[in-house]
Amino acid sequence: EHYRTLSASKLFLTRKNGGVEEMLLQRRKNTGYCDGMRDCGGRGHVDAGVSMKIAVIREAKEELGIEIAYEDVSFCTFTHKTGQDYEDTYYNGFFTASVFSGTPRICEPEKCSELGWFPVDKLPEDLIPDRSRAWNHSRGGISYAGEGFIHE
Repeated sequence: EHYRTLSASKLFLTRKNGGVEEMLLQRRKNTGYCDGMRDCGGRGHVDAGVSMKIAVIREAKEELGIEIAYEDVSFCTFTHKTGQDYEDTYYNGFFTASVFSGTPRICEPEKCSELGWFPVDKLPEDLIPDRSRAWNHSRGGISYAGEGFIHE
């Protein structure tokens, strides 16, 4: 049997507000992973037969109540990460969008306690560290990063 890994899509939803670029972040709650910390404004596992780009569009609708057109989603960066015990390995695709319809709101209050817009050059310190690194990678033109592996 081949080694199986999990994959997730994550959305950096951005907007311009008075000339300042901002990113929407949500605070995790009751998920079992980094609860209390801030996370991307739309993220989730990629189901079988679904592309990462379609998954992030689905998650934006499910979690934030917004619609994003396929052509308005752009690839940012890709991370391949593992935990300390090498039990969980993830392929994470990060995407960005700044064009959407609707007003972002909390649609899954059991998993999210708040939403907020933050300047992209002053993201909060309680943003999940690998999300912050992925954002910095995307801004620096780094399309791939491995995390937690023996030689990385």
